[in-house]
Amino acid sequence: MPIRNRSSGLQLGLSCAAAVCIAACSQRAVEAPPAPTVLVESGRLHVPESSPLRSRLFVQEVESREAPHAFVVPATVEADPARTVSIVAPLSGRVIELKVGLGDRVARGQPLMVIASGDSAQAHTDVEKARDALDLARKQFERARAVKDAGGEASKDVETAQSAVVQTQAEFDRAGSRLASFGAASSGNRAARTITVIAPMSGSITTLAVAAGQFVNDTTATAMTLSNIDTVWVTASVPENQIGQIAKGQDADVALAAYPGETLRGSVQFVDDVLAADTRRGKVRIAFANPRAKLKPNMFATVTFSVAQPAQLFVPQSALLMNNDRTTVFVETAPWTFERRAITLGHDEGDAARVVSGLEAKERIVVRGGVLIND
Repeated sequence: MPIRNRSSGLQLGLSCAAAVCIAACSQRAVEAPPAPTVLVESGRLHVPESSPLRSRLFVQEVESREAPHAFVVPATVEADPARTVSIVAPLSGRVIELKVGLGDRVARGQPLMVIASGDSAQAHTDVEKARDALDLARKQFERARAVKDAGGEASKDVETAQSAVVQTQAEFDRAGSRLASFGAASSGNRAARTITVIAPMSGSITTLAVAAGQFVNDTTATAMTLSNIDTVWVTASVPENQIGQIAKGQDADVALAAYPGETLRGSVQFVDDVLAADTRRGKVRIAFANPRAKLKPNMFATVTFSVAQPAQLFVPQSALLMNNDRTTVFVETAPWTFERRAITLGHDEGDAARVVSGLEAKERIVVRGGVLIND
């Protein structure tokens, strides 16, 4: 019995020692530091061969190429100013009939409104009086010439009658011109007290400021606006620092909020010589044929201009990292060794950016995964 107890105690001691040894080894395994993923050597970052980052970093050469720069500016659709007419009342008076409504399409020569005016009646009367005087003068001239041919009247009487014809013709022309300046023609009715305003061109009524029964006493105020939108202008508002890159004849792509997915290709017709004082922007106009009135004045649009650029370096947007207030990239100086470098950027071009300074062609940079080694 005593021998058996000593054997059992020995076995128990061995078991405890083994357990302690295993626990100690496990503790050392837990406390062992992991292998570094990035090593800092003289200010450079080195990714060791055992680092899992090697499978997550992508490196490629910096590319140099020529590509135009496209910049987008806001714009609106406008009626062509050369095809827009402000209709005014030619005489003071009362609008007794309005023949069109806002938005109506009218043809050239179509009546727009009828105005009753005492001045109209006077103008018609002056024309008729001048016509009667001209008819009488012509008859007297013919009579004087016939008498002279028969040998019964002096030449001076014929000359006097001829002069009367010339003077009454001039008065008739003056009265007719005055009546025509009102947009009317002589009707032969001495009692005419109305004048009909007619459309000087085909188009649409885009503003209306009069109504039937209204008295008009300001012959300079716009009664309605007539616009022909068979041709319209898309007017872009270009910032001062970009206006110098736009020239007449330059191509432009127009996109309208009203027609998503559609792009209109046009060319610059006009670049404003004067900037707006408040916005520091210049107007650039692109003309479009608009036979079906698809483009409507005051529609919103955006215009994209393509401007030629010299060969420049391009880097993907995914390569760019912010470091304080600087834009930086990781440049490979040796296999899997990188240094951070600040760069100066130019225009963004979609998923790439132009580099003004800080890099050279053929240098290799981290284009994806750089954030994993970013400090």
